[in-house]
Amino acid sequence: MGIEKVRQYFSKWNMEDRIQEFDVSSATVELAAKALNCEPARIAKTLAFKVNEKPILIVTAGDVRIDNKKYKKRFGTKAKMLSPEEVVELIGFEVGGVCPFGVGEDVAVYLDESLMRFETVFPACGSSNSAIELTIPELEKYSGYIEWIDVCIYPAG
Repeated sequence: MGIEKVRQYFSKWNMEDRIQEFDVSSATVELAAKALNCEPARIAKTLAFKVNEKPILIVTAGDVRIDNKKYKKRFGTKAKMLSPEEVVELIGFEVGGVCPFGVGEDVAVYLDESLMRFETVFPACGSSNSAIELTIPELEKYSGYIEWIDVCIYPAG
C-alpha cells in the first residue's frame, strides 16, 4: 500500500521509475545502506513526532540522532516519537518505510541540516524495501518541507 501511494505521488513529475525496490529489507539505516551500497549517513531517515497534538516529520541524515535540548528549544516541547500504530494512523506508512512523500496536509515536514553535507540522499518510499536517490533541491521540492532546522547531534568521533 505505502509504496503504491508514493509511486502515485511521484508520477505527477514522471519520477516513479526512480524508486528503487530491493529483495532485502531497507527498514533501518544500516539495512538501507547495505541495500544501496552507500554510507549510512546518506540514508535520509524520516522520524515521526507529535507537537501540540499534531504529527510532524523530521528528515535527518542516517548517522545522527535527535538532540533533546535542540528539539525542545525549536519546538517548545520534549521530543515524543509517535508509536508504530500512530505512525500508520497519522502519517500513513508503516515504520521502516516512513517518508515525507504523499503525506497529509496536516503533517508538517522539516529537513534537518545534517542532510546538507551531501549532494544526494536516499529517503524511503513508503515500504521497508524501497528508496529513491534525490538531490537536496529535489528533496526540498518533493517533501513539501516547511523549513530547515538544526535538532540533531552528530556521533562522537
